[in-house]
Amino acid sequence: MLAVIGAVPMIAGSKDADDAAMRRDKARYVYLVAIKQREADNDGAFFDLIRHAYALDSSNTAISYYYGLTKLMRPNVTRDDAMRGVELMRKHFEAHPEDYYEAYTYANVLPQIGKNEEALAAWQKLAELFPTKIDVQGQLADSYARNGDFRKSIEAFDSLEKVLGKTPELLLRKISYYYELHDTTGMINEGHRLLRTAPHNGEYNYLMGYVFQGVQMNDSALAYFDKAIELMPDNGRPYLAKANIYMQKGDSVGFDREIYNALVSKDLDVENKVGVLTDYIKQLFSRNDTTERVNRLFTVLIEQHPHEVAIHELYSEYFVARKDYVRAAEQMGYVVDIDPSNADYWKKLMMVNLMAEQYPKAIAAGDKALEYNPKNIDLYQYIGPAYFQIKEYDKALEVYDRCLAVADSLDYQLRASVLTGKGDVYYALKDTAQSFACYEEALKLDPTNVSLMNNYAYFLAVEGRDLDKAEQLSTKAVNASPNNATFLDTYAWVYFKKGDYNLALIYIEYALKNDVGENAEVMEHYGDILFMNGQPEKALEWWEKALKLDPERDVLKRKVENKTYFFK
Repeated sequence: MLAVIGAVPMIAGSKDADDAAMRRDKARYVYLVAIKQREADNDGAFFDLIRHAYALDSSNTAISYYYGLTKLMRPNVTRDDAMRGVELMRKHFEAHPEDYYEAYTYANVLPQIGKNEEALAAWQKLAELFPTKIDVQGQLADSYARNGDFRKSIEAFDSLEKVLGKTPELLLRKISYYYELHDTTGMINEGHRLLRTAPHNGEYNYLMGYVFQGVQMNDSALAYFDKAIELMPDNGRPYLAKANIYMQKGDSVGFDREIYNALVSKDLDVENKVGVLTDYIKQLFSRNDTTERVNRLFTVLIEQHPHEVAIHELYSEYFVARKDYVRAAEQMGYVVDIDPSNADYWKKLMMVNLMAEQYPKAIAAGDKALEYNPKNIDLYQYIGPAYFQIKEYDKALEVYDRCLAVADSLDYQLRASVLTGKGDVYYALKDTAQSFACYEEALKLDPTNVSLMNNYAYFLAVEGRDLDKAEQLSTKAVNASPNNATFLDTYAWVYFKKGDYNLALIYIEYALKNDVGENAEVMEHYGDILFMNGQPEKALEWWEKALKLDPERDVLKRKVENKTYFFK
């Protein structure tokens, strides 16, 4: 007779039964040690121990639960791990829903992986088992809302009200759910219920105004916002709410008045004030109405918050937008006084000083910045150009060499940028061999640097050297940034030096259309190109414009005086 192949039942007292019992006992012990490690915030030990306990006894639902939880706790958890973790946790919930902490955590995890219906079922079970637990009732209400059943959410909050009474938090949530249901009457009724609990509460009147604003009953909203202001005059939020209504109405006078009141109020926090003021300045700019109103607001805000970096920084940005770089630098000066350790603030101060052509001040700021941030090598790249602008070329080279000495040898982009700066300095010193050697080395380190390509191409064109290479470099720069007026000017000048005056004219006119600004050199180029295209009268007009901007250009003077083109 054939033997039956299969599992052999374990008999009490047998070796297999004893081994299984020992494994279960050992698993329970390891599990208890793991929980202690978790309570001590030793996550690594907890993970290792609970995994070992699960390997010993996977039938223990408490161990399965926490093993599943570890899968959710790990950083960068994958969706597969999350689903497997929840599946392990579910086993314990189904077997022991009365374990409150574990059940509560499980129900909270489910929405995070999109299982809203399963979460609702879990909260319904918990609400049945723990009807007096306020947190559970609140979570049940939220779970109904996540599933789109806002009526059930409101009913759940009604149940909570019987325990907690009418609280602003509950009524606010109910109002939001009535809003989702487009139930205007429900929203207003809940608002009135809240207000009746404390008619002279400024926050409740503000909330009532908010409710009426939400249903587009703006006259009623304004009345309640006014009452809120009467009760809490230093609070900025009712003013902001009124400002929004006036903006919708197109009432710019009312809008400006309420924005001003909000910004000068004492109880609106600085972060909100900066956000509101930023938006307000943008609107004033769009209406070409800025100076006096904005200055007055900043004066008040700085009096209220003299040491708030965000306000001074925003004021500086405002002056930059108005191209008042001296006053922008003044405000950034206050910023670095308040927080001298922040290298980014020093960079902004140096930048606005460079824009203001206050080069010695930019250098002084850079030196000071390095005292506080000796390892921030980006700062050298602001100091070097400042020395370049005041023609202290030896000091500029010294700064660039110091930067290269401390820069990371593998930071190719930084090193290429510094070498480009050195190349510009050497070119100014008329040492073209050193200059072009720097550019070549920089290109090897960073062959994608379009500003470097443009500068190198331009100087090659000016020198009339290797014009094919200049064209290749300039082409790459223009292709990378086709609307860059500076790059287009270089491109035009390369073609001019190659004798292709038609192409040169096309690109110089394209450069002028792309807002190169008041640049004497570009205007002179345009005149030269016009002249070589047989338009001497128009060329003279542009040479004269260029000379007005830069009367020290000797060759340009000769062109204007003699009404003809002179090679430089």
